[in-house]
Amino acid sequence: MTNNLNQKAFSPIITGLWQIADLERNGTMVDPKFGANAMKKYADEGFETFDMADHYGSAEEIAGEFAQTFGKNAGKHFTKWVPEPGPITKDTVKAAVAKAMSRMKTDQIDLMQFHAWNYSDPSWVDALFWLQELKNEGLIANLGLTNFDTAHLSIVLNSGIEVISNQVCYSLLDQRAASQMGQFCQANGINLLAFGTLAGGFLSEKWLDVPEPKINESLTWSQMKYKRFIDSASDWEGFQRLLKGLNGIAKKHEVGLANVASKFILNQPGVSAVIIGARLGKSEHIAENKRILNLELSNEELTEIRGLISGFSAIPGDCGDEYRKPPYLTASGDLSDHLSSFPAPYPIYHGSNGRIKALSGTVWEDIAGFSRAVRKGNRISISGTTATHGTKAMGGQDPSAQTHFVIDKIEGALQSLGATIHDVVRTRIFIKNIDDWEAIARAHGQRFGEIQPANTMVRADLIGDEYLVEIEVEAEL
Repeated sequence: MTNNLNQKAFSPIITGLWQIADLERNGTMVDPKFGANAMKKYADEGFETFDMADHYGSAEEIAGEFAQTFGKNAGKHFTKWVPEPGPITKDTVKAAVAKAMSRMKTDQIDLMQFHAWNYSDPSWVDALFWLQELKNEGLIANLGLTNFDTAHLSIVLNSGIEVISNQVCYSLLDQRAASQMGQFCQANGINLLAFGTLAGGFLSEKWLDVPEPKINESLTWSQMKYKRFIDSASDWEGFQRLLKGLNGIAKKHEVGLANVASKFILNQPGVSAVIIGARLGKSEHIAENKRILNLELSNEELTEIRGLISGFSAIPGDCGDEYRKPPYLTASGDLSDHLSSFPAPYPIYHGSNGRIKALSGTVWEDIAGFSRAVRKGNRISISGTTATHGTKAMGGQDPSAQTHFVIDKIEGALQSLGATIHDVVRTRIFIKNIDDWEAIARAHGQRFGEIQPANTMVRADLIGDEYLVEIEVEAEL
């Protein structure tokens, strides 16, 4: 099967269709033929790659009209599947892919990108393995991720799932992808696709020397979202200094401020493309986007830009964390505009003497007669946990990836019993190879650094040749 992305057969500037949903906010649908004709204008000028999702309004249907009218080879269509939290079956995955193919009027999806809401719920792993099966069948040309952090991107790759891209927020306001994510993608041949590079249009002359807006319905959904990024990184005065500095550089090159902001991100290690949104038929940026490709920023200008953002506060966490933990940098400021609830990752059962047990479903729980976790009163005890998922060992032979998956399982058990990882008071770590201690300790530190429970680490002969680490936990509410 042709690997479109690794052959670089896509535009370094991808046209994002997320604003279709915003255009349809009042219930008026974009006419598919009108939208398809607007897409054709981009394709004719070399911007033939379009990014959409199952929840971007009627974007997939418009792409289908484009393919039907102008031919399947007239453009490349990347889409996303963002399932609700909770159990996912193989039939669910098949139905989601079939729905996208039907909407897009194609017999093969160029790139299917997957988003997971809760890493502690192992259904995301099942979904990716089943997507891999559909890729092997030829229904999907390439598999990608969206909003994955570095640890879980590593779990995916080391578990043998063939993803070739990760789409994340990356801008002058949000430099999370500049550190370990960019390094990891470069080292592993993963295409980093950057969205939010213009911060919903805030990184443009339109917002230079204007009063600070309030987050309300007068803004587009993108603007409501990215105003929260501005507030997290700086204040309005600091943001205005950034705009003025970028505007000065832009004038030297006779381009727009937005062109400079996009080019800076496109130049970053690991970045294969920037995704710039289009309000089809309402606001086109074809000529402006062309200027990005011809723009060359000098080393002095790149240094100047880094200086403009050097005093900004870092956006919390790793890539995608804005959708999984506070502060939720979304249009609504929480997850209410995305989903309603998070089901418990594991089933729970009430036993004798007031005990409640959680089972993760591994074969060993039945064979050896134990629970993944038991709660009695305010105390929770979690059994020694390895990177087992069903019959699979996740994370391959990477000790850090295995450790992160183990902690995901532990966190899932805690959530199922009404607790969080912040309730953990003790961890015990058993490692097979003494040389792996630092990688495992650092992974533990990433997840428990703010909590700092009591901890013991020892070398032990673990059961199962594939397992490098086992962890048990005690928590108290």
